[in-house]
Amino acid sequence: MSGKKLVHPDGRTVTLLDAGTDEQGPYLLVEHRIFRQGAMNGPHWHPVLTEKFAVKEGRMRFVIDGKEQFAEPGDEVAIAPNQVHQFWNASDTRLIALHEVRPPGRHWYMFEIIHKLECEGKLNRKGVPSNPLWLGAAWESIDGYIQGPPVVVQKVFLGGLARLANALGYRV
Repeated sequence: MSGKKLVHPDGRTVTLLDAGTDEQGPYLLVEHRIFRQGAMNGPHWHPVLTEKFAVKEGRMRFVIDGKEQFAEPGDEVAIAPNQVHQFWNASDTRLIALHEVRPPGRHWYMFEIIHKLECEGKLNRKGVPSNPLWLGAAWESIDGYIQGPPVVVQKVFLGGLARLANALGYRV
């Protein structure tokens, strides 16, 4: 499965570099190449996942639990479980960053869903699926929660949409 590359309409790529298990447990390693400045996601958190970013080229901005920090080539930023986080491409040109996820959960599937929907023109201008069933499927794959709505509301509403989407065959 490694080496799989998702090429988005704007030219950005997400490349699966490696996935497996090592002495620290299961992991996923991807490379992001981003050409536009701006947010790469909305604020969210994961109850179990740890994420680590290593900037190879460009500059990233992070807000983790309300604290802003920047990372440049050679810098690494780690995000622990339960930390609310969001990140941006803050480069004048392209950003190249390695992204490690432990355990991987369904993160690669999330990248595939977003890629599919964007290529089919099914995301709104904020990058959110327009179809509620795809929204549920995408939400389920983040292995976490969106900042703001109570967890119980997300589990009931978005989780319900995810279960319905799965039953109706909404998958990559």
